[in-house]
Amino acid sequence: MQYVHSKLQMYATPLAASAIPHFSHALFSSNAILSPFYFEGFSRNYRISSRRHATSLNGAGYHLISIIAMRRLAGFNTVIALLPISVLAQATVEGRVELPKSHLAPVMAKRYEIVTRGGVLSTQPPLAVVYLAGSFPKASSPSTKQIAQKDLTFIPSLLPVQVGTKIEFPNLDDTYHSIFSYSPAKRFDLGRYRPEERPIPSEVFDTPGLVTLRCDIHEHMRGLIVVLNTPHFVVTDANGRFRLGGLPAGQYTLKAWIDSKTTLEKPVHLKSGEVLPVDFP
Repeated sequence: MQYVHSKLQMYATPLAASAIPHFSHALFSSNAILSPFYFEGFSRNYRISSRRHATSLNGAGYHLISIIAMRRLAGFNTVIALLPISVLAQATVEGRVELPKSHLAPVMAKRYEIVTRGGVLSTQPPLAVVYLAGSFPKASSPSTKQIAQKDLTFIPSLLPVQVGTKIEFPNLDDTYHSIFSYSPAKRFDLGRYRPEERPIPSEVFDTPGLVTLRCDIHEHMRGLIVVLNTPHFVVTDANGRFRLGGLPAGQYTLKAWIDSKTTLEKPVHLKSGEVLPVDFP
């Protein structure tokens, strides 16, 4: 039987189920990633019949595809190789944080406030911030968030952000506001500004810690910013439930911020593609 090895001939791709592991290994092996001509050499290893337009590998039947298609597969393989590890190896944690009992009546629980009891700042009704602590790269392009003043309150009243985030403070009320903070993690004073001030007053939060927001005009107004050294965080719902996805595999510490004096933590071993249940009793 005559065999043709010219680049102008059609190359073979497996149909038989028994051949799929061999093809998958070739597609995603490190050799395929390192050499752009790997698929060309890969195809040459198989005998190509010009008469029957089929090849055999351990007796398996093959249909023919063009060199162009094989090179497209090689290009796809290269794209996969260039994807960040965080995309290829994602894990998820989900569970529940046991929150303190609310001091507000159920009818009032639709609106969150920051309250102080015994020097402890917390939200009412209670909420928690769950975050993954570890060594993570800084954000390549820092994000911008907003905390608005609406109906003489901060919305949202609790906002977790990554270090380096810029926060804007738009005034949506029909009165002046004067937002400031004396917190060690961020001291600033935006001064008095009218509704729809332009540019919107803002600050960059570049130090991890808890920042308490106040208004120099409306003394009852309180807001909290939790500045974190991680891009992985989420705010629980009113029942304390959370789901945090897109996490890298490995050993980390999962933490739950509940109030200015209480942060719970648990060690976690995250595995790619798995959902890990974690509760904070």
